[in-house]
Amino acid sequence: MIKTAGDEALMEMAYSLAEKARGQTSPNPCVGALIVKQGQIVGWGYHQAAGSPHAEIIALERAGQRARGSTLYLTLEPCVHWGKTPPCADRLAGAGFERAVISTYDPNPLVYRKGVAKLRAAGIKVVTGVLAEKQVRLNEAYSTYIVKKIPFVTLKAAMSLDGKIASRTGDARWISSEESRRFGQELRAEQDGILVGVNTILKDDPQLTIRLENFVKKRWSRIILDSRLRIPLTARLLKNPEQGKILIFTGYNSSRQKAQRLTERGAEVIRVPGRKNRLSLKAVLKALGQREIISILVEGGARVMTSFLEEKLVDKAYFFISPKLIGGERAPTIFEGQGVSRVSRAIRLKNISTLRLKDDIIIEGYF
Repeated sequence: MIKTAGDEALMEMAYSLAEKARGQTSPNPCVGALIVKQGQIVGWGYHQAAGSPHAEIIALERAGQRARGSTLYLTLEPCVHWGKTPPCADRLAGAGFERAVISTYDPNPLVYRKGVAKLRAAGIKVVTGVLAEKQVRLNEAYSTYIVKKIPFVTLKAAMSLDGKIASRTGDARWISSEESRRFGQELRAEQDGILVGVNTILKDDPQLTIRLENFVKKRWSRIILDSRLRIPLTARLLKNPEQGKILIFTGYNSSRQKAQRLTERGAEVIRVPGRKNRLSLKAVLKALGQREIISILVEGGARVMTSFLEEKLVDKAYFFISPKLIGGERAPTIFEGQGVSRVSRAIRLKNISTLRLKDDIIIEGYF
């Protein structure tokens, strides 16, 4: 079936609803829905959190009997399986819709094309593919997780013009502007967790929290890579376990006694394989996926970011570039290690966009 002239505008509205829950629906996708009858919106809704009603059900309940003969606009194919809520496609199939405009199919193998098929079997005229490109960006973490069962990895780094992420003494406060740091908090709020190496804990003693009022109750994990369990028992993040789960990844040979003491302070210690004090990042990502953590923000330090880049495990990056020169041969950079032998083999960002915040330039791109 062919889309009508107003379908894109109404789907834009449905996406605006879906955006309201960005960062709050994990491990579910963000979804928005509209129900339109004779040019009037009679129902609307968006999925607000895992376990809560789905967008189309909220919209349907608002519309009531007015849903009969109407058009449903839905940003993602309706589910057909039991999870924490009943299958939405069954309810929609019996609601009397004349048309349904579905932006994209759900990549979940349990759902893919089955929800649309159920609507068509009920006699509903279904259009797909309207503003599908918006779905790719909105639910990029969900799409990665539901297929690969590992989190979507975003790398974030603030650096000077000469590529330094700290001075030769390790000082990094502050390379970026206050406005950029606020934006960094918003990026944190969109993820399920933040990941750093133990050296970041030893140098900066961060709490790794989200300092935004709207995300006080957010499901949030603080992830530390610490092959030898060098994290101090006095670390600030261990004093506030209520502000987010603490997951410490370590090697098989690290201290059992230290692990027990960390557990008593509210941390979960997870042992994964590794070599020469370097943990297997693939094993780390697999363990996070098993815990339904679908997106992480890698914030440092240099060794951790280099490892993720070298192993090609980064999906997306935000580089905050400040108009400062730090210098110093020993000052860390975002990408160290051996490096490439030829410029032609350099890692390239794709689908790049830029944003200016005061004097800083932020580059967003994909690998």
